[in-house]
Amino acid sequence: MRAAIKAWCTYLRVPRLAPAAPAAAVTATLARFGAGQTGNVAVLFGLSLVPIGLLVGVSLDFSSAMQKRSLLNAAADAAALAAVTPAMMNQSEQTVATAAQNMFAAQASGIPALNYSAPTVSVTTSGLTRTVTVNYAASSVNSFASILGQAAWPISGSSQAASSGAPNINFYLLLDNSPSMALPATSGGITAMINATKNAPSSGGNGGGCAFACHEFNPSSDNLGNPGGIDNYQLAKNLNVVTRVQNMASATQSLMTTAAATEASNNATYQVAIYTMDPSGTVQSGGLKGLYTVQQLTSDLTAAQQAAGNIDVLEVYSNNYLTRSTNNNDADTDFSSAMSQINGVMPAPGTGAPSDTPREVLFIVSDGVDDAVSSTCSQPFDGTRCQQPFNTTWCTTVKNRGILIAVLYTVYLPLPKTGVGSNSWYNTWIAPFQSQISSNMQSCATSGLFFSVTTDGDITSAMQTLFQQAVTTARLTQ
Repeated sequence: MRAAIKAWCTYLRVPRLAPAAPAAAVTATLARFGAGQTGNVAVLFGLSLVPIGLLVGVSLDFSSAMQKRSLLNAAADAAALAAVTPAMMNQSEQTVATAAQNMFAAQASGIPALNYSAPTVSVTTSGLTRTVTVNYAASSVNSFASILGQAAWPISGSSQAASSGAPNINFYLLLDNSPSMALPATSGGITAMINATKNAPSSGGNGGGCAFACHEFNPSSDNLGNPGGIDNYQLAKNLNVVTRVQNMASATQSLMTTAAATEASNNATYQVAIYTMDPSGTVQSGGLKGLYTVQQLTSDLTAAQQAAGNIDVLEVYSNNYLTRSTNNNDADTDFSSAMSQINGVMPAPGTGAPSDTPREVLFIVSDGVDDAVSSTCSQPFDGTRCQQPFNTTWCTTVKNRGILIAVLYTVYLPLPKTGVGSNSWYNTWIAPFQSQISSNMQSCATSGLFFSVTTDGDITSAMQTLFQQAVTTARLTQ
């Protein structure tokens, strides 16, 4: 034992204590210990463990909180977007807010070590545009709460989404079924009709012929010379000649299929009414003068499609006679009367939003020639029968009400001045303003909603193209 003590003292170089100076020896020993460097790293490492542990804990908990915040931001985004889907655009604001909260909860519930409450969802609707804002507040539970002295790390965020829904729309189709629309739809059909009628007694055998498949109740009075005494309407059928009015009817039927598909795609509601022109106003009991109702406004597009199959050219009694007792000089296209009546049928348009009334679109298909009994006329006339480009005054009235007008112009056939197919009536009364018809029809239409189709053109495709343009325009001009 004595040997061990001696060795230790030697190591520390502690001199043997003399009874006379014990304090000086201790002081010297402490001075040597303080000046020594052996073991400093271990001491410093031990002292740094506390702040290092604190920093590691903070970093891990902060990183975890930020990861959870990213997940919650994604949940808020999903909730906001879910609230403005096409299906939700037709729901009430309360329903939308509840759906957004449920979507957020469904995603947030799968995040571990998280405290959260239902987010605050605000929904504002202006016309067709809906804006949804989702705000959330939560806290990430800390793993090093005892080190940090904080049980949880607060996190928050928000997300906003907006969408414009497709408007609900009422479509009113005004279709020209006057005798001039009984023109064959193709060049070949026109040639076939002219060749079949060019030697008719009524033409004096001068080779004029008639391209129009006019529908007459009493064709014998006009000395048409057709086999079996039939009118030109039946003659066209016997020759398998398809007229424009027939194409218009089938195109309208196809349009109902397009409308139904577009309605479903846009998650909107479309209603359709179909009218033709009725110069007598007596074709239907209690009918509107100048307007014949093929189909009243309905959301049943299948019923409208079936009704469109009944569209046909106006049947007159004979040349110059609308009925047996009504001589109107073939003034069978009273556009102003038709427009006046349909303007009264169409209600004031709304935005088309679910909480508002539908937008209104008037869809006109015509060859653009007004032919009515009148005391005034923009063109030379006999004082009774006025033949002129459509008077667009009613178009302006309708558009000023906020109703869109889409016009499909089926180009009026320019007839030759002489030879086969020539017609003195056309050359006298229609040819002088032939060049004005198209621009006049375009001025009736809302900007961007005019389309023309010529002979041999596809009326079905033209109507569908114009319909889609009308749907788009109705959505943009809310």
